[in-house]
Amino acid sequence: MKTILRRIRKKTKHIGFDPVLFLNSIRVFPFYIKDLRKIKKQKGTNNDFPFGNKFPILNERFVSSGTMSGHYFHQDLLVARKIFENKPKRHVDIGSRTDGFVAHLAVFREVEVLDIRNQDSKVRNIIFKQANLMQLTDDMVGYCDSASALHSIEHFGLGRYGDPIDYYGHLKGINNVHKMLQDGGNFYFSVPIGKQRIEFNAHRVFALEYLLNIFKGKFIVVSFSYVNDKGDLIENCKLHQNDINNNFNCIFGCGIFELKKM
Repeated sequence: MKTILRRIRKKTKHIGFDPVLFLNSIRVFPFYIKDLRKIKKQKGTNNDFPFGNKFPILNERFVSSGTMSGHYFHQDLLVARKIFENKPKRHVDIGSRTDGFVAHLAVFREVEVLDIRNQDSKVRNIIFKQANLMQLTDDMVGYCDSASALHSIEHFGLGRYGDPIDYYGHLKGINNVHKMLQDGGNFYFSVPIGKQRIEFNAHRVFALEYLLNIFKGKFIVVSFSYVNDKGDLIENCKLHQNDINNNFNCIFGCGIFELKKM
C-alpha cells in the first residue's frame, strides 16, 4: 500500500495535488476541532487575543521537527562550507536555490547569481544577473575563479523555466562554465545520478560514467560526495569502477562534485 501511495504521490504532486497531505489533513481535522473548542473555552471573556480568520494547519502534527536530509539540504551545506574554506576572489553561482545555498553564501561573502529567470528582490551580498548559460558572452570568458551549479544544469534545454528547448543544453552549460572559469578555478557541481534518462520536462538524471567522460580534459575531480536514495549524505567517496558502473546503487541520488579546471 505504501509503495503504491508513493508512486501516486510522485505523479500527482507535480500537478498540484498531494494525496499524502490530503489524507493527513483528514486525519488531523478532528484534533483541530477539539483544540479549537478547548482554546475558546480557556479564552472565555478575555479579549487580549481576539480570534481572527480561521487558519487551519493540518499537516504538521505528526511530522518531525523540520527536514535534515535530502539532496538540497546536504549539498547546500557541504558546498557552502567548501567555499568558506577556499575563500575565492569571485564566486559565481548558476541557477542554484536562492533560499538555500545562495543564502548560505550571502551570510559570509558576496556571490553573483546567474539565472535565466528574472529576480526583482535586492539582498545584501547577492548580485543577480539574468543570463542564459547555454550561451556565453565574450565578457564572461575567464570571469571568475570559482563557480557553482547545484541541481541546475540538469534542467538546461528542457523548457521548464522558459529556456529554449535544447537536447544538448547540459553539455553547453558545462562547457560554458569551463570557459567562464580561470585556469585552476573550482567548480562545485551537482546533478541527479542514477540510470541515465530524461524525465521531461523536470530534469535529466545522469550516469556517473557519462559525467566523468564529460569532465575528461576539462576538469580534475578533487572530491566526490553523494546523497543516496534515502536522503543521507555520504561524503568524500572514492570513485571505484564498480561504484561508477552502478551509480552507487542510486535510482535518483545526487552526485556532488568538487572540480578544478585543468
